[in-house]
Amino acid sequence: MGYPEEVLAPDEQLILHRHPHWKMLFWPVVTLIVATALAGFLGGLAWRNAEETTRSILLVVILVVWLAILGWRCVAPVISWKSTHFIVTDRRVLIRQGVVTHTGIDIPMSRISSVQFRHGLFDRLLGTGTLIIGSSSDEPLEYDDIPQVQQVHSLLYRQVFEQSQGNGDPRWDDRGRPGAPSGGYR
Repeated sequence: MGYPEEVLAPDEQLILHRHPHWKMLFWPVVTLIVATALAGFLGGLAWRNAEETTRSILLVVILVVWLAILGWRCVAPVISWKSTHFIVTDRRVLIRQGVVTHTGIDIPMSRISSVQFRHGLFDRLLGTGTLIIGSSSDEPLEYDDIPQVQQVHSLLYRQVFEQSQGNGDPRWDDRGRPGAPSGGYR
């Protein structure tokens, strides 16, 4: 897997490594097909109806515009998809993004207070959704287009529960359900 192993501590175990769901690539593929068909059609028109010098110029312009569209609307999203990593280890959740400018966030399992998921009908059909991780930060962190979000949710919940049980974390009761903090609030 290469990349995730580079960010792990020596005795940390990789549990899950995912890229965003392939649905992120739907519009780039549609753009590729439409742009290629349109460039082919315009190239054919230029070939049949233009004079030799004008034809060459038009074909070069069509090629340059086609390449620019593919770079902007197809290649860039594929690189973005490939360089986005959602990683779960036995100690933390890591999100890494970027090629030129890298961004990342690490959430220790001990800081996670809740794990939720959300997906509509279309997302359920595709097997994707949004994972919502509540931690010690003010706002819950939402990660869109997580493949098999229900399984990831369950896996992450088990990891948080196992770590909290191992640490004697009072936020969880003996059946693995969120419990009241010790000392209680009045």
